Amino acid sequence: MDKKVIKRVGLGLVVYLVFAGLVLVFYPDDPDSMDWKDREQFNKVQIAKLQLGTGRQAVITQLGSPDISEAKQVEQSKYQVMFYRTQHMESDGITTMNECTPLLFENDSLVAWGEGAYQQYLSY
Repeated sequence: MDKKVIKRVGLGLVVYLVFAGLVLVFYPDDPDSMDWKDREQFNKVQIAKLQLGTGRQAVITQLGSPDISEAKQVEQSKYQVMFYRTQHMESDGITTMNECTPLLFENDSLVAWGEGAYQQYLSY
């Protein structure tokens, strides 16, 4: 009877360790700690889930810190464009705008993303 208990406890411990190991390997802590390949894929998936009107802070919570950011105020409106890396172009260790998808916010509300978003930002 004691051997059965020891085997069950041992089996339970092994199952727990395997599960904990898999979680640590396959579930990154947060976007900022991912390598660039995983981060690009993560960003693509998360950007596809966005909806117009989402708040800036909610986007940062969902995607992590942007790779590049610009902001300006025009009259009573505040505009911010945040760039998230989504495509690899050149292995130079530097993330550039052409490797990113821009997200445009007006008064902290998401109003556009994609290729035209930065051009829209520049036109204000």
